[in-house]
Amino acid sequence: MQGEYHWHKHDNDDEFFFVLEGHFLIDMEDRTIDLRAAGGICRAQRRGSPHACAERAVILMAETSAIIPTGDR
Repeated sequence: MQGEYHWHKHDNDDEFFFVLEGHFLIDMEDRTIDLRAAGGICRAQRRGSPHACAERAVILMAETSAIIPTGDR
C-alpha cells in the first residue's frame, strides 16, 4: 500500500493488518495508529469507525470475503 486512502468504515466486518515491510499509518477519528515491520492490529474493537491509511508499506491483510474494501458508506 502507498499513499492516502479515502475515509471509510465497515459496520459489520473486522480487519487485521500485519506490516511485513515499511511504515503503515492508520488514521482514525481520534488517533493515528503507527505500525512498523512485525507490527499488527485487529480492528474488531474499533468496528464501524472511519479510517484511512498513508505512507508506504507491504502488509498482510485478513478480512472476510464479504468485505467491501472501500467501506460500507
